[in-house]
Amino acid sequence: MAEPDRPSGRDAAVESIQRELTSFARRARATAARMHPELSLVSFTLLSHLDEQGGCRATDLAAQFALDKSTVSRQVGALERAGLVMRRVDPDDHRVQVLLPTPAGAEILAQVTVSRRRMFGERLADWSAQDLTRFAAYLERYNEASRED
Repeated sequence: MAEPDRPSGRDAAVESIQRELTSFARRARATAARMHPELSLVSFTLLSHLDEQGGCRATDLAAQFALDKSTVSRQVGALERAGLVMRRVDPDDHRVQVLLPTPAGAEILAQVTVSRRRMFGERLADWSAQDLTRFAAYLERYNEASRED
C-alpha cells in the first residue's frame, strides 16, 4: 500500500511531468537569454511566430499564445523599438496592420535557429529515431490539448 502523502501510478507520473515541464521552461528561459540577451523568451517566441506565419496581426499573436493584448502590445513595442519588427498595412484590408520581422529580426532568428538546432541536436544525439518521433508526437498531443483550454 502506498504512503498517504506519496502519489502512486498515474498521479506520480503527472507530478513528474509537471516537475519536468517546469524545469524545461526554466531552462528554455535561461537558454533564450544566453542566445540573444536582448530578447526575452516571449519576445523571441512572438518574433519566431511572425516569421513562421509571414506576418500577422497583434490580436492573432495574443490569441495564438493565450496572452493578454496589453502584454503583446508591450512586447511588440519593444521589438519595434529594437528594430526587429515592422508594421505594414494588410493588402486585403487596409484597416488592419500586419506585423512582420525586419531584416534585422530575421537575421537574429536565423542565428538563434542555428544555435538552437545545434543545442537540441547535441542533447538528443543518443536518442533513437523512434524515440524522437514518439517524443515529438507526445509533445504535439500535449500542446494540442492545451490549445483547447
